[in-house]
Amino acid sequence: MVMENFKSRRAFLKTSATGMLGLMVLGNLGFKLSNRRNLCVGLQLYTIRDAMKADVRGSLKKVSELGYKNLELADYDNGKFYGFAPKEFKKMVKDLGMNIISSHTKVEAAGITVDNAKKMADDHAELGVKYCVQPWVNEEDRTIEKFKKMVGDWNEVGKIMKAAGIQFAYHNHNFEFKNMDGIVPYYDIFMTQLDADLVKMELDLYWAIKAGQDPVEMFKKYPGRFHLFHMKDMQTKKDPFYTIIKDDITSVGAGLIDFKRILAAKETAGLKYMFVEDDNQGNGKPFEAIELSINNLVTKILK
Repeated sequence: MVMENFKSRRAFLKTSATGMLGLMVLGNLGFKLSNRRNLCVGLQLYTIRDAMKADVRGSLKKVSELGYKNLELADYDNGKFYGFAPKEFKKMVKDLGMNIISSHTKVEAAGITVDNAKKMADDHAELGVKYCVQPWVNEEDRTIEKFKKMVGDWNEVGKIMKAAGIQFAYHNHNFEFKNMDGIVPYYDIFMTQLDADLVKMELDLYWAIKAGQDPVEMFKKYPGRFHLFHMKDMQTKKDPFYTIIKDDITSVGAGLIDFKRILAAKETAGLKYMFVEDDNQGNGKPFEAIELSINNLVTKILK
């Protein structure tokens, strides 16, 4: 009888210890998730574009479970977002505990123009975004004269967006920093001719650094104009280049960019929101990649 009681007590203690360990693990996971949400880290959904095409609801659920709080969209077409009407998509995101902060008007396309700005503004206002972003300039349009025309048009677009309660913005790659017969479009056209109130900048840190730029020096020169950051890292440091080469992209904190130094100057920049982005979709493992990014941000960079 004594031996049986001893065995029973040992089994009980073992079970209790296992249960307690499980609670501790769950508690730690909950704490980490809470930390992630409290820091309001955002995700640019272009990072998981293939997954979004296959399963919008399921993909958004995974993003929420990883602790992302804010979203930037990258699929707007004829009044719909990822195939859903604005109110329907907004509710789906809200039900998952996330917010839609920003939207790229078009990805690798002509984007927003004066002609289509009013409809885009109305659709995005219904969605409830704070920012609407021009994300790209087609290669055939990258001339000095066309850049100048675009900038003039975008100032008008900025007025239309402002009237709808939305801030217009421009997202860079690296080609804007290429010297074109003594003119560097980003500095000599964009920053000088864009209305600083009507068009803010979404600074893609990876592409700017690939073009040999120092973000901190950019902030000092143009304080308050960089409301949005795209966060992605690079595996190697090479001479500046101006073509779109994505092979060197890696998760935030897994590469060489000194994000702490950059974020130390966020007040000068005017930063409001940051979004993790991986143009390569994590080399086939997008959710693993964005989990590593948010973990590194929470445990190494933002703490």
